[in-house]
Amino acid sequence: MKPNVYKIILVSFVLALFSCDEKNKLPSEAITITTTNKEASNALIQVTQSQFEHSSMELGSLSEQSFPKIVTASGMIDVPPENRAVVNASMGGYIKTTPLLVGDRVRQGQVLVTITNPEFVSMQQAYMEVHEQLTYLKAEYERQVTMKTENITSQKSYLKAESDYKTAVARHLGLEKQLRMLHISPAQVQAGMITSVVSIYAPISGSITKMNVTKGSYVSPATEILEIIDNDHIHLELSVFEKDIMKIKKGQEIDFRIPEASSDAYKAEVHLVGTSIGANRTIKVHGHLDDDANHNFLIGMFVEANIITDTTPAMALPSEAIVAIDDTAYVLVLKKKDGDDYYFNEHEVVIKDRYNNFFLVEIKDNVQPNTQFLTKGAFNLLGE
Repeated sequence: MKPNVYKIILVSFVLALFSCDEKNKLPSEAITITTTNKEASNALIQVTQSQFEHSSMELGSLSEQSFPKIVTASGMIDVPPENRAVVNASMGGYIKTTPLLVGDRVRQGQVLVTITNPEFVSMQQAYMEVHEQLTYLKAEYERQVTMKTENITSQKSYLKAESDYKTAVARHLGLEKQLRMLHISPAQVQAGMITSVVSIYAPISGSITKMNVTKGSYVSPATEILEIIDNDHIHLELSVFEKDIMKIKKGQEIDFRIPEASSDAYKAEVHLVGTSIGANRTIKVHGHLDDDANHNFLIGMFVEANIITDTTPAMALPSEAIVAIDDTAYVLVLKKKDGDDYYFNEHEVVIKDRYNNFFLVEIKDNVQPNTQFLTKGAFNLLGE
């Protein structure tokens, strides 16, 4: 009986080993790692042709890319002074109508608000009086000139007529100028059309950004009634630290972002560089946007900018070729291609710089210039 028992145990052991071996076999499409020796760094990652095509993997080599030298700056979206207008009243008065709101678009010459004041009536009355007196005073002055020529009038009478006439002319011109500043037509006043309401017109076209009055409120010439900004020509107003200003020149490219509103990057160009240092040891740099018409930029938006002062060519890899694992970056190098199978080596790299989705890397292991890298799909192999 004992030999039979031994045979049964032996057969069971063989069957168990065979069953375990079947369970541990990999599927035909699995990616395998073949260890060529006991060192983990020499392990090869095998990828079949079907896996390579199914995962849309790509091979590539180091390519020359331009890496910029940059100066960081911050600032805001702004407009030139001529595109910004604060509207005031030439004379004080009470707001009669204010039909506009912040955000309304206005055109140059459009009525913004109307103001009423009894003093407007008094001014027009004084103008009419002087205008009517002017005809008499002019005739009297001309008469005195003729009489003086014929020596039939006194010097005193001549000088008085001359003084009265020229004083009236000066007053007439002054009142006429004041009426025109209030946008009151002197011709209408001369025709007897006196008004107690004057209109204030838009000095530029643009959008209303501030409205500081309401109907019935009193405004003086120092009161800022509203503000208009024309954002047809917006620009960057950047602050650059004193230590970097010698690197900034007109025509340099600017990459900028608006971190609070978008993650997109935009382009601009250095147009003017300030010539004096501010209290905070910074200098103003004025930049023109490449395409401001197709973006909804708002005045006052905060921007973060990189001014590209120079570029350096260097050999680099696309960002998809780099895989970061536990704060360490790796690439996959094609070791060999055997039939339909690709064999890759894992190499540690040090990232030196990054620009436009390319990495300037230092590869710790020596590689040849024509070395092939897995430039697309490396994360599928190393990220797991």
